[in-house]
Amino acid sequence: MRKPVAVVAGQALPEGEAGPVTQTDIVRFAGAGGDFNPLHHDPEFAANAGFPGVLAMGQFHAGLLGSWLTDWCGVEHLREYEVRFVAPVFLGDRLRFSGEVTAVADGVAELTARASRGDDEIIRATARVVVA
Repeated sequence: MRKPVAVVAGQALPEGEAGPVTQTDIVRFAGAGGDFNPLHHDPEFAANAGFPGVLAMGQFHAGLLGSWLTDWCGVEHLREYEVRFVAPVFLGDRLRFSGEVTAVADGVAELTARASRGDDEIIRATARVVVA
């Protein structure tokens, strides 16, 4: 088990990134999670729904953000993780992850985190992690 990270309120988390998102990423995630909505694999269906192309499942990029977070703090120290989807993710998108410690009390840090595509926010998240 990893030791908890030491943090202070106001501290920025180390930035990270993922991507570009590929059709293979989406197909693999669909197979693992059973989400075969045509928005995720059929370009014509996605276009008819008003999108510029197929889009990744929200849980896919929520998982990427969560993985980045737990790579930093250790999954064994994560106590809560909540996301709000702000914008869709499309093929070719590169996601940038960032966050900060908003409070620390009694060995638990409250965090905010986000995934962005350029200047566009994709996901907002909050988390609570055990810290040193």
